[in-house]
Amino acid sequence: MWFHKLLLTLGFFVLSATQANAQSEIPIVGDTYIISRDENRHFRGSHRIYNRRAEDLVEVEYCNRSYWVRYATIAWTQLEVERNYAVRVEFNWGKGWRPICERPAEQVTLKGLGVTEDPRVIIQNDGLTIDKINRFAAIRDAFNANGKDKAAQSFHDQ
Repeated sequence: MWFHKLLLTLGFFVLSATQANAQSEIPIVGDTYIISRDENRHFRGSHRIYNRRAEDLVEVEYCNRSYWVRYATIAWTQLEVERNYAVRVEFNWGKGWRPICERPAEQVTLKGLGVTEDPRVIIQNDGLTIDKINRFAAIRDAFNANGKDKAAQSFHDQ
């Protein structure tokens, strides 16, 4: 009987240690956001950041961990810091928000990514305006006959 109690007690301690260790690691799956808070730690705003590549996202690194974000998120982060709000990467594990990276605006900037556009313009357009122009140019060029500026003549023009 004492052996049974000993095994039960050891199992309890092993389970407790495993859960404590899991809580101390940076979570992999869940909702990760860049969150802005005022001087009283009240929520001001947030932008979601992603752990996987997707269209219109750029890979960045916050606190030695890769994420995928929109250019508008980087611009918003810079503007929130200019307004003297505390900005950090936080994770929601279902038990409230947990900070996982301090001062992301110092780690990733538009200028560091080679973007010279004003952050306000990027936020207003929800991304880079240069890319949008280039996409339309690529579409136009794809329908352009033989690379000429004139469109191909139709049957009726002959």
